[in-house]
Amino acid sequence: KLEARQEHVVEAIQWQDGVSLMLLGNVITLSIKHDVRSRNVEYLAGVLYVALPTVDDEAAIARKVLQWYRKQALTDFGRRLELLSARLGVATPKLYLSNAQSRWGSCNGKKEVRLNWRLIQAPPHIINYVTAHELAHLKEMNHSAKFWAVVESMFADYKKTEKELKALSPLLHAIDQ
Repeated sequence: KLEARQEHVVEAIQWQDGVSLMLLGNVITLSIKHDVRSRNVEYLAGVLYVALPTVDDEAAIARKVLQWYRKQALTDFGRRLELLSARLGVATPKLYLSNAQSRWGSCNGKKEVRLNWRLIQAPPHIINYVTAHELAHLKEMNHSAKFWAVVESMFADYKKTEKELKALSPLLHAIDQ
């Protein structure tokens, strides 16, 4: 198990100009520019622009980029939750972002769904799968055969996608190691 784990280790991101990041399964480039004031992060045509007074302050760059990712995640996941809830015929649950290291999502008895903000880096079908999985808990609060039937009714290819997510997980976590 330790050997297998070592095979999947990904180096932590170096918060420097030109580094590659991921957004919805696509590679994007981080562009860091000097500015006398710290500016809002902007995304345009595959480039994430960060402007701040100290271009070599990796902690400040990371803070700004991770804040931007969380904002994107909240908007994107909220839309997916609405669409998939309607498809399942349930009320749209309250959405919270998670920062968990080992879980991609959760759903509790209060009908609250938590999705890991790091998923915003993954391809859309993986985000849809995790969202469908958590929504299925609104019908079945367990992982029984009935639960998996609900998941399959919304996401027929869930087994393949679950394996893809497992393989992609180290890369999604590289962003804030």
